[in-house]
Amino acid sequence: MHERLTVTIWEMLAVFAAGVGAGTINTIVGSGTLITFPVLLATGLPPVTATVSNALGLIPGSISGAIGYRKELTGQRRRILRMGAAAAVGSVCGAVLLLALPANAFETIVPVLVGLALTLVILQPRITKAVQRRRERNGSDAPDPDGGPLLITGLLLASVYGGYFTAAQGIIYVALMGMLLNDTLQRLNATKNVLAAVVNSTAAVFFLFAAEFDWTAVALIAVGSTLGGQLGAKIGRRLPPTVLRVLIVAVGTVAIVQLILR
Repeated sequence: MHERLTVTIWEMLAVFAAGVGAGTINTIVGSGTLITFPVLLATGLPPVTATVSNALGLIPGSISGAIGYRKELTGQRRRILRMGAAAAVGSVCGAVLLLALPANAFETIVPVLVGLALTLVILQPRITKAVQRRRERNGSDAPDPDGGPLLITGLLLASVYGGYFTAAQGIIYVALMGMLLNDTLQRLNATKNVLAAVVNSTAAVFFLFAAEFDWTAVALIAVGSTLGGQLGAKIGRRLPPTVLRVLIVAVGTVAIVQLILR
């Protein structure tokens, strides 16, 4: 039996607004769950039910954001198919862990993972230049356009986390791809939005049959995040790489603080 949430009109408006905010920030950076999750808890939903309802509700927002970035997705079909397969497998594993492990099982490592991702985002331009210089000195071939086994493995592990909680998974994706792919930050951000949609959708299919969720919360977040996805795409596509990188780091830092204090 699914959890039923009795909410006031103000609580419904708060959940809807959180959905808009989450859809916007997920499309630009990631970590939108850190907006919706506390709001759902405040309405009285248990943590696991809130997590599941949030994952279901954010699916339309992820798809909306990916559509908004469709121009930057041009020519990335092969890459996305490989990465998407890894993301789907990881998402199912994370969804299983969410229902099988204690609610606080990942609380200590999640801030560490987000912090590591932020460090990689900050250092990525320098590391990329260093790798390019080394390739030039050694006469090495160009990097694998799809990132190779290392990137696929990293995305698989990040997607396990994404299926479990989703917060800041986009930051981890961008960090990994920025290190191992020779491409622009905007195109990597577009790929991130597709991967997030894959993770949320795959986990949602599992949750529909195996977990409790609240349809009121799902519907409100779905409508809000869809609007936010389009808004985020319009804003994010106009940001210069440096500004986008600074925004990623700022949001990620807030995410770490909130995860530690939660």
